[in-house]
Amino acid sequence: MIRFACAGLAANKVRSALTMLGVLIGVASVILLLAVGNGSSAAVKNSITSLGTNSLTVTSGTSGGARTAGTVKKLTVDDARALADPSAAPDIKSVAPVVTTTATADYGDISYTPGSVIGTYPAYFETANEKIASGDYFSNDDVLNSSKVAVIGSTTAQQLFDNVNPVGRTITLGGTPLTVVGVLQTKGATGFTDPDDVVIAPLPTVQNAFTGFSSVSQILVQATSADTTTQAQSEITQILMGTHSLTDPTKLDFRVSNQTSLLTARESTSQTFTVLLGAVAAISLLVGGIGITNIMLVTVTERTREIGIRKALGAPKAVILGQFLAESTLLSVLGAGLGVAVGLFGSHFSVVGIKPVVIPSSVLGAFGIAVAIGLFFGSYPANRAASLRPIDALRHE
Repeated sequence: MIRFACAGLAANKVRSALTMLGVLIGVASVILLLAVGNGSSAAVKNSITSLGTNSLTVTSGTSGGARTAGTVKKLTVDDARALADPSAAPDIKSVAPVVTTTATADYGDISYTPGSVIGTYPAYFETANEKIASGDYFSNDDVLNSSKVAVIGSTTAQQLFDNVNPVGRTITLGGTPLTVVGVLQTKGATGFTDPDDVVIAPLPTVQNAFTGFSSVSQILVQATSADTTTQAQSEITQILMGTHSLTDPTKLDFRVSNQTSLLTARESTSQTFTVLLGAVAAISLLVGGIGITNIMLVTVTERTREIGIRKALGAPKAVILGQFLAESTLLSVLGAGLGVAVGLFGSHFSVVGIKPVVIPSSVLGAFGIAVAIGLFFGSYPANRAASLRPIDALRHE
């Protein structure tokens, strides 16, 4: 039966190859897109865990919509100063208010817009696990004096200075001259964002030049250790309830996120993203199955007289059914096998900055589903061939 199936497929090589191509694309898409989704999730997880297990992030916003937008008090530098009081918050090691904006940087005749411009305190570098590669961080004196200095990420350094050492050179950021005092170590891109594409300057410098002094985007807090994170989170809540004149803990106008909650939220988003990618890829697999049905119907029509002769010579219905099912299954098996090879090969390349991470179960699943689709979509043409009456088949022109 397999020999007959192979001979049938070999008789129309181009048509068989094009049919297998549909299955190949479907299987490769499932493997590769799920790998991209999994790789994105892994990159986000690495990015969050790199911040350290004792980091907390405070952002503005209501909890469960308890307060209206008009009554939400923004986070300010005064909030950060209150959190930095060791007598009120003994479990907090450091505090860094953060403002974020964008601006175009110029050096010589080169103009480049970094991914983000951050204004903060020196404590930000330790809290965000930012290591210096060359030069140095800016200091607390630079913050007090609103010094026009900056630390830049490796991507920004590459774009503006290429192979020139940026330390000591002056860039113009949105019309404000800033002297580069340090370059950060490369962290690596995490999906669609590049943490190395950044300019970090003292908070008052960025506020004075870009954002104003009214509020900050968020406050990064570092607990004294991973074991005191819960106590530090409680102290943040108590202190900010005081500075924001809040009495009901169910109606807060700020959120305190630890790495576990951030990780859970990001993983949930990544899983949704992965499921959507898998659904899109599954559609292409379905289209490949429909292609098998189409080709097998054409094959049955072309070989109607052959079917009639075989049945007239005594071939039972099960043999005819098995022959065409074997052809459709062989098409899907070969197409799925090649699709697995292409999917695994493609996973060695980065896709839109994401390094795919293959899920072994997706490889087995895609292959199994492709074979099942071949059986399912081939059953109708096979049954149609097996049901032909010998006399009708022999009369077919």
